[in-house]
Amino acid sequence: MSQENQKYPRPFEPLVAKNPFRQQRGVIRSLPSFEEAREKLPRPVITGYDSWEKLYWQAWELIWSAIQTPPADSPLHAPYLTPHHLPRLFMWDCAFIAQYGLYGRRAFSFIDILNHFYTRQHDDGFICREIDIETGEELFLPFDPDGTGPNIFAWSEWRYYRATGNENRLRQVFYPLIAFYRWCRQNRSWPSGLYWATGTSSGMDNQERVVDGLHHHQRWSWIGATMQAAVSAMLLQRMALVLDESGLVDELAADRSRMKQAINEICWDEETAFYHDVSPGGRKSRVKSIAAFWGLYDKDLIPQRRQDALFRHLRDKGSFATPHRVPTISADSPGFDPLGGYWRGSVWSPTNYMVLRGLRTVGQHHLAHEIAINHLMTLQQVHERTGFFWENYASHEPGAGEPAAANAIGWAGLSPIGILIEDVIGLWADWPQRTVYWDRRLNVDGHFGVQNYPLGPNETADILGDGEMVLINSTTPFTLVLRTSELSLQTAVPAGSSEIPFN
Repeated sequence: MSQENQKYPRPFEPLVAKNPFRQQRGVIRSLPSFEEAREKLPRPVITGYDSWEKLYWQAWELIWSAIQTPPADSPLHAPYLTPHHLPRLFMWDCAFIAQYGLYGRRAFSFIDILNHFYTRQHDDGFICREIDIETGEELFLPFDPDGTGPNIFAWSEWRYYRATGNENRLRQVFYPLIAFYRWCRQNRSWPSGLYWATGTSSGMDNQERVVDGLHHHQRWSWIGATMQAAVSAMLLQRMALVLDESGLVDELAADRSRMKQAINEICWDEETAFYHDVSPGGRKSRVKSIAAFWGLYDKDLIPQRRQDALFRHLRDKGSFATPHRVPTISADSPGFDPLGGYWRGSVWSPTNYMVLRGLRTVGQHHLAHEIAINHLMTLQQVHERTGFFWENYASHEPGAGEPAAANAIGWAGLSPIGILIEDVIGLWADWPQRTVYWDRRLNVDGHFGVQNYPLGPNETADILGDGEMVLINSTTPFTLVLRTSELSLQTAVPAGSSEIPFN
């Protein structure tokens, strides 16, 4: 728990008192060896694509070697995974690590990495964006413009709930998430309802969308921070409905409606057909940032005709459809660097994963699959040539970005694990609905699918198929929704072995 300045106390957020993590101490869980963990991990099967399977297992092995268990006298209470082997935990990185961590949950609870942030929530709801591993100290003060963000915890936790059906976890995190959301609304938004950030707190440090914005908001409204706030409001509203917290539903719905109106009235530019950061005087940044695609995750936030415009940008070779997709700013943006330039045109696993999740939300499954194939094939080429997973990649040729750290496996695991399973093979689960979706678009001459696919807390299924039949061996019943480019079908799958023809 953070130590508040008693001489100058800040406002108290009552919901922080319901944060169970602030009392959590000494919860160290043992970590299995990689050989032991491998038996509990999903096993992708893709006939003719052995290199992708190899990449998948190399990523998991590297991840396992990077997980660290804190010593007995450590201020941290559970194992953790850090990016670039730096001695700190980043809010932005850990929220993405939890996404592919879903698939390793039977061996190690990756979601618990987020608990380190919840334990340090301040009395007013603030959560710091970085934690020093050695001391457990926060590295920023609450009102430092760089002090927190991006606020995507609700996104990570909702995804975990939908994959696992773990309502107990949802109930634990709901109050700290609401308290943090309120802090951001109180301290990070303008009267218009739009939000601000900095380059550092946005997670995309050196994008010059806002001049001299690396460490200050410059009084601009930032499209990424606003889209993330709107998505958080939507997901927290859904959590409130699941948990029967009806008193908070209206508050969140009103916020979401206000942000939707402001985003579409203020941030949309008809000339570029894109959403931009906006100056205090109403001038729009000329940079088209990948941050705008956060809005796709709330399918009601962006009107259909504007969604269509965003899809065109993703298909336009002069915009975001570079040889390696998707760059973090468009190729026609000022300051774009085809070699990467860090966040000025490089391709990053976390932002690609975000774009793909948004496209799936609004039903653009073909486009998502197309981008995922392009990304994974490029990643494979670079790995075969260099032997490394890279922090980021160049967008105009198969290569590491300049600059990029080698084997920065933290969130880089999203591509060979999460994107492979969800967007290339096409499997994902909605376990509160006991439903598994399989979007079968991969052109494979033989079987493909996933064995030992995790369902709910403890169940598994082998889900494989060829051109004529889906073969399933499951420890629990569920509903399968199967889609191809030609057909869609839904069928009940019993526990045990099943054969499902689909042509």
